[in-house]
Amino acid sequence: MHTIAVLALDRVVPFDLSTPIEVFTRPRLPDGRAGYQIRVCAERPEIDAGAFQLRAPWGIDGLKGADTIIVPGTNDPLAPLSPAVHDALRAAAADGTRIASICTGTFPLAATGLLDGLRATTHWIVTDLLAATYPRIDVDPDVLYVDNGQFLTSAGAAAGLDLCLHMIRGDYGSAVAADAARLSVMPLEREGGQAQFIVHDHAPTPQGSALESLLGWLQENLGSTLTLADIAAQAGTSTRTLIRRFREQTGSTPLQWLHRARIRQAQHLLETTGHSVERIGAQVGFGSPTAFRDRFKKTTGVSPHTYRRTFS
Repeated sequence: MHTIAVLALDRVVPFDLSTPIEVFTRPRLPDGRAGYQIRVCAERPEIDAGAFQLRAPWGIDGLKGADTIIVPGTNDPLAPLSPAVHDALRAAAADGTRIASICTGTFPLAATGLLDGLRATTHWIVTDLLAATYPRIDVDPDVLYVDNGQFLTSAGAAAGLDLCLHMIRGDYGSAVAADAARLSVMPLEREGGQAQFIVHDHAPTPQGSALESLLGWLQENLGSTLTLADIAAQAGTSTRTLIRRFREQTGSTPLQWLHRARIRQAQHLLETTGHSVERIGAQVGFGSPTAFRDRFKKTTGVSPHTYRRTFS
């Protein structure tokens, strides 16, 4: 039987903690045996879990001998990792134990150095923080999970379900994983990544800046066919000066800003109206349905139809 050790750190996110406990207790092998046994481990007898105190049945020694260790997210991802937990995770890795993180659990795992040089993900809202704090990690903000073999990381909340089902499929095959997915009321595979859940807001432009009125004009004219020359003419400047000001004040080019604004408006229309995809593409300024679908999927990771099914 495969042993899963779930590490409850202080200020653990209860949802992230319960996800592997629930998902890994469901699989049954063809002969009826359970596929996994679960250990909930903590460094101290009681752990702060926000709305309640958690009393874990296993201490930190429970990580020893586990086939897989899972590190759930915490509400303080930058909290220092204790030497005992650091050493226990490093020792487990040296023994070949598979180690996975859920949501902000990537941060304590990253603090051990085990993710250096590897691709990893976490909740989209803190991917920039992860990249800045641990520059040796190749942070991918768009995917639901990353499997490096021994080390795996997942994005926020429900992406932990995706990661757990992925590991079950690797351990026991698609049939066992599909059964666990049905019991969890989850698809075995979800289309797209976490890019579809990101709110693509623009960086705020200071009031009174040279671009304030121009950005307002662009927002009002998303449905129009606009070229870089058109935008420069509206701004009363050269295209070269326009591009420089955009980079300084928004961190992007005028056309990149425009594309993102159009996609955000398209997301709103897909969520709130019954308009066809073709009509929405035209409403937000794309010259053809194909161009709209391509840009939408490049930005969000899913097609407009899939986005509508998910969020309407």
